[in-house]
Amino acid sequence: MNPLDDQQQAARDWFESLRTRICDEFESIEREAGSDARFEFIPWDRTEEDGTPGGGGVRGQMGGAVFEKVGVNVSTVGGRFSPEFAKQIPGAEEDPHFFATGISLVAHMANPHVPAVHMNTRFLTTTKRWFGGGADLNPAIPYQEDTDAFHARMRAACAAHDPTFYPRFSKWAEEYFWLPHRARSRGVGGIFYDRLEGHFDEHFAFTRDVGEAFLDIFPQIVRKRRAMDYNDADMEELLEFRGRYVEFNLLYDRGTLFGLKTGGNIDAILMSLPPLAKWR
Repeated sequence: MNPLDDQQQAARDWFESLRTRICDEFESIEREAGSDARFEFIPWDRTEEDGTPGGGGVRGQMGGAVFEKVGVNVSTVGGRFSPEFAKQIPGAEEDPHFFATGISLVAHMANPHVPAVHMNTRFLTTTKRWFGGGADLNPAIPYQEDTDAFHARMRAACAAHDPTFYPRFSKWAEEYFWLPHRARSRGVGGIFYDRLEGHFDEHFAFTRDVGEAFLDIFPQIVRKRRAMDYNDADMEELLEFRGRYVEFNLLYDRGTLFGLKTGGNIDAILMSLPPLAKWR
């Protein structure tokens, strides 16, 4: 992989520092619940088809009393897209070389009243450069006040940069996190954005604020719900919801496809899948 330029290095450093802060906060929640669970960090390397180094990443995973399974991954990879896949990526058809760095997080919670969550932000380089990402809340048992709080925090992060961002990106999330075969959404939405290019400093600042917004609001929701009582019917709701989550990630998720098409670490790619799920 080629040496990183200043923009690539800055993005990588941010994603890795955000990973550390998120993992520290999640471990603090486990301590509050009387658990000593900690993240296990497993590095991995990627190689190109010709055997040359192609970057790598670190898979962070924890199972505890509150977070039944949570993965917080960072990766920085580079190389060449396959000719077929290059046709699908902006700026890659004329030159298949690429660089990608980012953070990806999925949390599946032990208590059915605590929502699952997904957050991902990334910076990609081909002959073009852009940021993408987002965050969305996925409750098995929705609470309107949690949905409102999550959206309000994402709205504030967007509003600090462009008044059109939240209307555009929340609608994009509604459309993206949709299971057409079930005619229903995966969760209660959030924001989703992609291909923010042409203004590195401004879009990098926005991407950082998305990470800060997530780190602010999601732990608040977890702390509010983690000790609620639940019964067998609630667990059934959780397991059936997780089945739909699995369906989306294996059938439609762009990140899963990108990781598989670029030789990423399989365990890191599939860390988004819950430990238990159920179908009728």
